[in-house]
Amino acid sequence: MRSSDVETARTVVEAANVAPGKGTVALPHRRRAIKLDKGDIALQVVSYLVVGLFALFCLLPFVMMLSASFSSEAAIRRSGFGLFPKDFSLAAYAWIFQAPRQIIGSYIVTVVMTVCGTAIGLFVISMTGYALNRKDFPFRDHVSFFIYFTTLFSAGLAPTFLWIARVLELRGSYLAVFLQLLITPWLIILMKNFMRTVPYEIVESGKVDGAGDFRIFAQLCLPMMKPALATIGLFLALSYWNEWYLSSLYLGSTVEFKPLQYHLYNLINTANALRNSVAGSNVSITDLPTNTLKMASAIVATGPILMLYPFVQRYFVSGITIGAVKG
Repeated sequence: MRSSDVETARTVVEAANVAPGKGTVALPHRRRAIKLDKGDIALQVVSYLVVGLFALFCLLPFVMMLSASFSSEAAIRRSGFGLFPKDFSLAAYAWIFQAPRQIIGSYIVTVVMTVCGTAIGLFVISMTGYALNRKDFPFRDHVSFFIYFTTLFSAGLAPTFLWIARVLELRGSYLAVFLQLLITPWLIILMKNFMRTVPYEIVESGKVDGAGDFRIFAQLCLPMMKPALATIGLFLALSYWNEWYLSSLYLGSTVEFKPLQYHLYNLINTANALRNSVAGSNVSITDLPTNTLKMASAIVATGPILMLYPFVQRYFVSGITIGAVKG
């Protein structure tokens, strides 16, 4: 290569690196498009079609549930469910919100329990998973065995009820529901498996710098656990939001404001009982919502939690796959 060619190439490179505005124009960086052959294009089209159809099938039940909630009870019994409301009616929502104070109180109770339970549960579960993953924790194998043992065997309903109601005397208190959902063994195992992906050298570097165990956990390890925190937080939030069975056991009619799911459950049972009580009489029950009430209750219960999912969806898959046990 001649010296003139070398100088020309060097001048072009220097001109490309000079910022615009100094008498020269930077050369634009062009990305080379990857050319796909016909087989790859066909595979992409088929993949998009399959995923789109699957998403449509997942969305259709929710659309039918939404349309049924805005239909009249007579139209549902006459024509069944459909994609669009039949004989538009708000009777089901009027039945749910006939006592606004109760439904608002139930929402507040459920939101407070969900937020506080998720925050405290994440903190405790993350600390437990961090401690069980520490190599210098002498009893980590024994504690891990006891946690895993509870996933295989449980005391049963009757001993648990006696312990909560009589020993702890928590019957009629929100703590009877709150504490039982705070920690689950499966979530602890998931967090422990995720902590294995965090390099142990980070803990050792914190020790070298003189940091304590809690500071190493809070400032070094916790920021690296965002995928697992989002995934486990979603599981905790769903368990608190959808809870109704424990409320029926320990709360009953002793509290004024029941959790949302239990309140809606009582509304549906009340409507069914009223329908059955007048079924043999001459009273018309065509306008009494039963099927539409179930659909409207599902919409009221699932609406807020559906708005939460998009914020943690990007962490959900990574949290599951990273924390999984590799075979």
